[in-house]
Amino acid sequence: MCAIHGNRGVVYTGPGKVEVQSIAFPELSLGNRACHHGVILKVVSTNICGSDQHMVRGRTTAPSGLVLGHEITGQIIECGRDVEFLKVGDIVSVPFNIACGRCRNCKEGKTGICLNVNPARPGAAYGYVDMGGWVGGQSEYVMVPYADFNLLKFPDPNQALEKIRDLTLLSDIFPTGFHGCVTAGVGPGSTVYIAGAGPVGLAAAASAQLLGAACVIVGDMNPERLAQARSFGCETIDLREDGSMEDKLEVILGEREVDAFVDCVGFEAHACGCNHGKEAPATVLNSAMQVTRAGGQIGIPGLYVTEDPGAVDEAAREGALSMRFGLGWAKSHSFHTGQCPVMKYHRPLMQAILFDKVQIAKAVNVQVISLDQAVQGYADFDGGVAKKFVIDPHGMVA
Repeated sequence: MCAIHGNRGVVYTGPGKVEVQSIAFPELSLGNRACHHGVILKVVSTNICGSDQHMVRGRTTAPSGLVLGHEITGQIIECGRDVEFLKVGDIVSVPFNIACGRCRNCKEGKTGICLNVNPARPGAAYGYVDMGGWVGGQSEYVMVPYADFNLLKFPDPNQALEKIRDLTLLSDIFPTGFHGCVTAGVGPGSTVYIAGAGPVGLAAAASAQLLGAACVIVGDMNPERLAQARSFGCETIDLREDGSMEDKLEVILGEREVDAFVDCVGFEAHACGCNHGKEAPATVLNSAMQVTRAGGQIGIPGLYVTEDPGAVDEAAREGALSMRFGLGWAKSHSFHTGQCPVMKYHRPLMQAILFDKVQIAKAVNVQVISLDQAVQGYADFDGGVAKKFVIDPHGMVA
């Protein structure tokens, strides 16, 4: 019955270019075999991510023709034979990392590095370069495998639609920002520096508040994004201005270091101060070691890649960055990198949303757009607007 539907999706067609194109309607299959454990979703909402922008800018080896999108919330319209605990009509959040639920890493809760869903390396994601070739979900319909294990069912579909602007962020940036804070050791009374005021940085800042931080400081070079951080109670540092980070922290805290540091920038980082227009891919990591207290923790949810065709030097093209690692060793820092294991966090964060303990959509400034507006959304996001674009393919978002 589902095969009568058409399908459209956002397709990467080359550096700087995306198009909305007709794409194949999803099937419950994996290559040449049936996917009895999967479901087909009618996409309720699907978000544009900063990680997508790395590909669209041509800063990865993403192939032309890739259907984008790893932040997906949908309604089940078809279930595979072996799906036991979900049914047609359920509205579900899809973790961006695909996990089999069977391998050693999945059984240890490390769903971001599943061993069975990507032949090239541990870990997979929808619509992303080197992440297993899975079709992305910035589309009208998408197939999700291992559904019973992966999907988070919302308890009440009507309530889910009422709060969809918040719940749509459970697929990636809210858990990712929260994970960055948890791995940085954020807790009650701590002081926290968040590098980057893009959507993940803002989600991390809101997460730090949820975790009980006493002071959350967000640094960026974009005045509009810094204003967005201040709108929900963060302190901010404009990194275009000259002066040392320690001096700027002392003005806010009365101290020259923070308890916890979260890198929400990643490999396309730029230098601070008078050199702020110059790319310096290790600058955030070096700053983290400089301003985090001895014995502190550094969470790194920001994306770093093994291949960057547009890097500033030959070493960075292979992901080799010039880090002052001896400083981190001397200060007994701990570093935590890699994909967020979304399933570790998405249920409790859903509860925080449903019981009004956090207003994450307001914090990241969600703007809902249609599928046909996705191309402009990518352009605006690349221009640095302080918004999180949520695509509504079927007009289901109230």
